Amino acid sequence: MDNRNGFSDSNEISNNSSTCCIAAATNSETLASSEPLNTPDIAALQILSRNLESVFESTDSDSLYSDAKIGLSSGREVPVHRCILSARSSVFKTVFSGLKDRGAKFELKELARDYEIGYDSLVAVLAYLYSGRVRSLPRGVCVCVDDDCSHLACRPAVDFVAEVLYAAFTFQVSELISLYQRHLLDIIDKVEMDDILVVLYVANMCGNTCERLLAKCIETLVKSDVDIVTLDKALPYHIVKQIMDSRLELGLDKPENTGFPDKHVKRIHRALDSDDVELVRMLLKEGHTNLDEASALHYAVAYCDAKTTTELLDLGLADVNRRNSRGYTVLHVAAMRKEPKIIVSLLTKGARPSDLTLDGRKAFQISKRLTRAADYYMSTEEGKASPKDRLCVEILEQAERRDPLLGEASLSLAMAGDDLRMKLLYLENRGDAVGFNQSYLLVQQNSFIQTKSR
Repeated sequence: MDNRNGFSDSNEISNNSSTCCIAAATNSETLASSEPLNTPDIAALQILSRNLESVFESTDSDSLYSDAKIGLSSGREVPVHRCILSARSSVFKTVFSGLKDRGAKFELKELARDYEIGYDSLVAVLAYLYSGRVRSLPRGVCVCVDDDCSHLACRPAVDFVAEVLYAAFTFQVSELISLYQRHLLDIIDKVEMDDILVVLYVANMCGNTCERLLAKCIETLVKSDVDIVTLDKALPYHIVKQIMDSRLELGLDKPENTGFPDKHVKRIHRALDSDDVELVRMLLKEGHTNLDEASALHYAVAYCDAKTTTELLDLGLADVNRRNSRGYTVLHVAAMRKEPKIIVSLLTKGARPSDLTLDGRKAFQISKRLTRAADYYMSTEEGKASPKDRLCVEILEQAERRDPLLGEASLSLAMAGDDLRMKLLYLENRGDAVGFNQSYLLVQQNSFIQTKSR
């Protein structure tokens, strides 16, 4: 079985009368039964499963007599059949009891308030409820655009499995919770540390049903280099405290390093949270710290909007290529943030795209590992915004390729005029990918000519 398309653990789980099986890459199927697969009862169950799945997958205008819709935050709607879902999930039974009109719609966010469930993840759970079979991981959704990746534990794969786990918890589908928790436990050692924060957050929301996964994530983070500010931004306070206390008990950290940054650094961070760069300037005049010591630029790139980050850059007081305690440059953090405007702003100020993380990755490689193939390769209608993930990959790729004389695209961008820089940001805001890339190339060419003439 190809682990990129399915699960690496057992393909069989059962829950009372429900049967769950995972389709492998070859589409072979196994049922949780000791009887031969060719018995009449098993054959009948397989036919029933396929028929019910075909009802769910119907694209007919009437959606084969669907009588309700589930609305997602993206605006998409999924037609469903109340009787089937009510029989399979007590949660759906309760929801549909309050919907009187045929074709009535309920919003998924009314049930799943704490974490967004995407279309593909919702479909994966609904397809199981209809057919009793677990589909293989959808390839375009669970695959990044890095050709060197095994796609077993990259961010798109982790996001999908975490969303399905939370959806299964929301709809109280215990067999799916067990299966997807087991899958995450199998791959957790291969997941990037920053992505483990996502898994831990979901496991915590799932409560006692995901105790093993929660404990494994906490154990992993205790032994990691993830700093307290990052932990505090991503996780509930009681978990952050548990991680920091465990580090102290195990002698992995010193008491002075287990608390939050000193009050002067914290005041700068709070000012950035309020988008108040003028207040940051006033705090710096007090002389207690500086932007580099406060990791202010890293903080702004990770948590503030593009306007605030640009204003902080324009102060000219921060080293744009400085590394934080984890060895990440600001551009590495920007690649993780997946915000094109911030990446362009950093490149125009001289950020080096060739700098490597401690484990040997460039910002371009980080961006590719975070980008879903489905988003990167999908066609974009004229006038509509291109996916930010794709723009980030394209910008960083071009930054690496251009300016062969200097060997650093960022230096050429730093010499670009403000008018060209603003045009780049304007086109990106419009979602004009073609114009964006053409203007980016123009910046590169003009700067290269300026360099040669020196």
